[in-house]
Amino acid sequence: MTPAEAIALAQAAHRRLVATAAALGDDAARRPSRLPGWTVGHVLSHLARNAEGHVGRLAGALLGEAVPRYPGGPEQRAREIEGGAGRPASALAADVLATAERLEAVWTRSEAAGWPHAQLLATDSWPTTQSPIRRLREVEVHHVDLGLGYEPQDWPAPYVAWELQASLPGLPARLRGPADRRRLLAWVVGRGPSPTGIELDPWL
Repeated sequence: MTPAEAIALAQAAHRRLVATAAALGDDAARRPSRLPGWTVGHVLSHLARNAEGHVGRLAGALLGEAVPRYPGGPEQRAREIEGGAGRPASALAADVLATAERLEAVWTRSEAAGWPHAQLLATDSWPTTQSPIRRLREVEVHHVDLGLGYEPQDWPAPYVAWELQASLPGLPARLRGPADRRRLLAWVVGRGPSPTGIELDPWL
């Protein structure tokens, strides 16, 4: 998927997410999300900080500087998510909208400049040209994690096609035992029934 294709998908994903966030009341923002230990507010806070991190890294690349998405590392990431999770729903929604708009603006600047210094990885393992698809993944997966009506069947087909290719290579390492590996392989090669009860280690 080209950066331009991913940007178009991410912009549409942003609009869906913003609409969901805008409809929230304070009580809904305090509900548990589908992520253990995180409320809806935690997920929205994370999505806003994730967008902000992309903005920082891409703005740095435009200047030839390697800027980490989270300069303070995992501690900064956790602190900012926790610190923002308890805000009123209106503040969470405004944050999600504003940071998405800033990210889309820096994507436009990066495209116009030809994605300069894409090789500056900072603390990531992917070039800046992958920012749109990585952001798309965050929004699509975490929109489902909110537990507010957006489900995997709502994922756009181009995202599903990309995600399957990106995620399936890591599946063997997440299988917890040799029996599960054999059962899954037997199904994949048409030598066994569809497996049930397979447990996977956490994704990403």
